Amino acid sequence: MIDVMRSEWTKLRSLRSTVWTLAAAFVMMVGLGGLVTAVTVANASGDAQASAAGSVQLATIALPFAAIAMATLGVLVISGEYRTGMIRTSLQAVPQRLTLLYGKAAVFTVAAVVVGLLSAYAAFFVTQIILSTKDLDASLGDPGVLRAVTGTGLYLAASGMFGLALGSLIRHTPGAIVTAISLTLVLPQLTTVLPGAWGETVAMFFTSNAGLQITMVNPRPEWLEPWAGFGAYLAWVVVILLAGSVLLRRRDA
Repeated sequence: MIDVMRSEWTKLRSLRSTVWTLAAAFVMMVGLGGLVTAVTVANASGDAQASAAGSVQLATIALPFAAIAMATLGVLVISGEYRTGMIRTSLQAVPQRLTLLYGKAAVFTVAAVVVGLLSAYAAFFVTQIILSTKDLDASLGDPGVLRAVTGTGLYLAASGMFGLALGSLIRHTPGAIVTAISLTLVLPQLTTVLPGAWGETVAMFFTSNAGLQITMVNPRPEWLEPWAGFGAYLAWVVVILLAGSVLLRRRDA
């Protein structure tokens, strides 16, 4: 497994798509967050009140876009090998197909967690510097802030893993990316209008609805607790990855 992970790390860091996509996620988080915060501060009235929840919301304003960038990279990590035919070479070098898949997933997860946390904390500190000019900044010591900022970084990493899981299942780059966007941006919004108690249950457990709870200073009280919601999002990732594992063993490369 160590040799597989070393090989996958070499692949990951040598691809231009990896560098550009990770850079895009970072720039969106920091750049867009800083831009929106600067505009907000410029338009703030003299009697504006500081709010930890509002400060973190400004810092994470670009989270949906950065999450899609991470999911796209996750898809490309595996679907790119199918597109180029490199997967055949990889499977010849590592006949144990699941070892290859899980080694790839482990390496990508570590990289995604590091970049996700760096992006989240960089966005937070940049926005707080801007907000501090009008005493509207928040501190990591404020209730819920540390968990929300850390959760934002973990959510970004989980979104990348969500993309990788879909890539292993679908194997087609555009199809997997469209599915990731649908499952994390489009369908979660639609589930919130489902009627009755069953609709509320579906909504609270559905992908990003559950996962985003950990990114909020004041999460929705009627839904899952922050860490439970993040666990539900990870469960989606695990189930899809397991389905991809089964198909990897059964399908031709």
